[in-house]
Amino acid sequence: MAIYQREVWVDAPFEDVWRFYSTTDGLEALTPGWMNLRVEGVRGPDGEADPDVLEAGTQIRMSLRPFGVGPRQRWTSTIVEREEENYAAMFRDEMSDGPFPEWEHTHQFYAGDLQQTLVRDKVEYRFPALGEAGNPLAKVGFEPMFLYRHAKTKHLLER
Repeated sequence: MAIYQREVWVDAPFEDVWRFYSTTDGLEALTPGWMNLRVEGVRGPDGEADPDVLEAGTQIRMSLRPFGVGPRQRWTSTIVEREEENYAAMFRDEMSDGPFPEWEHTHQFYAGDLQQTLVRDKVEYRFPALGEAGNPLAKVGFEPMFLYRHAKTKHLLER
């Protein structure tokens, strides 16, 4: 599988950054408008609709239509792991249905001091049989997406 990684320091307390990334509101705020994201349903591990926090076992159904081109791409992601301890936290989601045969996204957060947090994204993925040319998300590339996500995190959380 291929791996993409990117990290950024955010001048905001760890607790604020962790709380922000722990909700679907954070997901929606960090997805560029050109991706045309629609969160279509969220189920917590106990079956609860729209839980306040994305705990391990939470399933998120969404669709994307990058640049408004082509049909909407369905995407189902499940939070498979979530941990927080000593000013470090992480959660991992895996795509169970969507455009990639394999997709695992690990989000990590580390307190640098009382006012700084390191946000690290690691995506392990495999393109479909058609390769990069056959997938609109691949054409866009990961770098612009994560540059946007990290800049938006700074914009929304830094004071």
